[in-house]
Amino acid sequence: MNLSVHRSDASDDKVMWQRFLAGEVEAFDYLMSSHFRSLFQYGSKFSRDKEFVKDCIQDLFLALWEKRENLSLDIAVKPYMMASLRRLMHRSQQTRSRLTTDEFDTQEGMFDIEFSVEHDYIEQESTLQLTLKLKKILDDLPRRQKEVVYLKYYQELERNQISEIMEVSPQTVSNLLQIAIKQLQKHWRSEFLTFFLIHFFL
Repeated sequence: MNLSVHRSDASDDKVMWQRFLAGEVEAFDYLMSSHFRSLFQYGSKFSRDKEFVKDCIQDLFLALWEKRENLSLDIAVKPYMMASLRRLMHRSQQTRSRLTTDEFDTQEGMFDIEFSVEHDYIEQESTLQLTLKLKKILDDLPRRQKEVVYLKYYQELERNQISEIMEVSPQTVSNLLQIAIKQLQKHWRSEFLTFFLIHFFL
């Protein structure tokens, strides 16, 4: 994890967010372009309908622009957008639930993440096999544990930010992450777990 880059991105976001709230179209364009990919990746974990996800992101940015005069200056932009998209998708899915079998539920629904394995970067067959086994364990985690792991290691978010996105307490986030790590520890010695958390997620 490159913390200096991560902090720099957050600082840029804060400046652009303030300029966006002041009505600058260029700042709004920057926020859309810089966050669309991560929002799309996150939204796609809840619905396999890619067009639905894109529509929700567009609706989110439209709502932000229309309500900008009432939004807070002091927010963490990325977590705020992810939390807003999560809620918007949930509301939208409830509206269209009568017409589709696709599910979105904040308690029991899908979180369709498959942890990637970059085969091209894993030259040794033994390392590849170990990585594939770890991937299988991660893919089999319960939905909320998978979401916490995704937000923590893929999106590099802090505990309080994750709690806001998932609408649970910070302690619940810690508990879910701890349970997920314990599940991994059942199958891996500590040195393997440390190695793969560093090289697999970051």
